[in-house]
Amino acid sequence: MTSTGDERAAMTRAFELARRGPEHDPNPRVGCVLLRPGPAASTAGPTTVGEGWHRGAGTPHAEVAALADAAARGEDTCGVTAVVTLEPCSHTGRTGPCTDALLAAGVARVVVAVRDPNPVAAGGVEILRAAGVEVVTDVLADEGRALLGAWLPAVGADRPFVTLKTATTLDGRVAATDGSSRWITSSVARRHAHELRAQVDAIVVGTGTALRDDPTLTARTADGTLAGAQPLRVVVGHRDVPRDARLRGPGGPLVQVRTHDPAHVLRELAARDVRRVLVEGGPTLAAAFLRAGLVDEVHAYVAPVLLGAGPSAVGDLGITSIAAAVRLEPVSVLPLGPDVLVVATPVREV
Repeated sequence: MTSTGDERAAMTRAFELARRGPEHDPNPRVGCVLLRPGPAASTAGPTTVGEGWHRGAGTPHAEVAALADAAARGEDTCGVTAVVTLEPCSHTGRTGPCTDALLAAGVARVVVAVRDPNPVAAGGVEILRAAGVEVVTDVLADEGRALLGAWLPAVGADRPFVTLKTATTLDGRVAATDGSSRWITSSVARRHAHELRAQVDAIVVGTGTALRDDPTLTARTADGTLAGAQPLRVVVGHRDVPRDARLRGPGGPLVQVRTHDPAHVLRELAARDVRRVLVEGGPTLAAAFLRAGLVDEVHAYVAPVLLGAGPSAVGDLGITSIAAAVRLEPVSVLPLGPDVLVVATPVREV
């Protein structure tokens, strides 16, 4: 069973609807379009009778929102096709199962982009098929996975998705020997880094960075004002954050995790529904996450600057031979003014 051209067009519309949902939410962004097939004897294509998207945790899921939209339009949903970007859920959480809502509405066909990797919510496809509903999966699946972003690997790994960010000279230094580091990269690269901060749920640094640099760890717009959504500001380590630290100023909530264990940090953040983490702070913390195998992606901002000495971006990894090096696979290279951003993923041993 395959999808039609009209259904693929509706899926593209569902992606657009899904992007209206919040980026910083424990739930995925999902969109849904309800199509009524054209009359059998007519060449007319299907018509849209309802649209919806998920507006955040605790609100109706996209399918239920689309059904409500159809009801508000005075449309009968019996026999319609539901085109949805993520497999309809089959469990009761803050809201009821979407499979129940679709079946009660008389939906005859469901077209899905991505199967749900969450074992708690998955199984909707099987439930719908068992009830006699036609189901087509993996329709524009690549686009669907791109829409889900870090939520997808985070659910699959049962922990937040971790991006390690570095900003270095061409010879890998993060500061000069006197400790000065402002500014290694250009204003163009720094603006891009703030855009990255605005996309994550939490920024993590060690106590060394918090005490030495007194950072704000905020996401800012191009004009320097605070972005609308601010990530958690997380400090890892046992030393206290000073009362007058800028981390206690305007921005996201401050969270201190008194441990040196990256896995413990991620468990704490997962309990707070954090899906995407940006590790920014210090060679020691970067090395700890890399040694633990808990880095999913590296964003390396590199400036055409040479220092020849000073701390490096990553501390001791315990590697003594080139054969044991942490290998990365480049994903993209982006020029940013005079600088370059290299995005790469660690090569996992199989």
